[in-house]
Amino acid sequence: MVEDRTDSPLTLKFGHEELIIRRRYEVISIINDFFIAIWFLVGSILFLFPEYEKAAIWLFIVGSFQFLVRPTIRLISHIHIQRIPASNWES
Repeated sequence: MVEDRTDSPLTLKFGHEELIIRRRYEVISIINDFFIAIWFLVGSILFLFPEYEKAAIWLFIVGSFQFLVRPTIRLISHIHIQRIPASNWES
């Protein structure tokens, strides 16, 4: 039987500490949502100052693009391609 690695935790070591990330696609999606909120909040504040209007527009464009990334992350989390070890498909 092929081991399901889609939900296996990612462990990062920092000296004597370990950061364990479970459900990585969900974590990536949450981080993406956090950045979307930052871009739109900062863009909204910049619109209060006419000299920063162009920067505000670019932040809205970046945030809008990240709205396209959101369903992509969800789709990738459901469709996960995994290499089958040679011993399972050759014989």
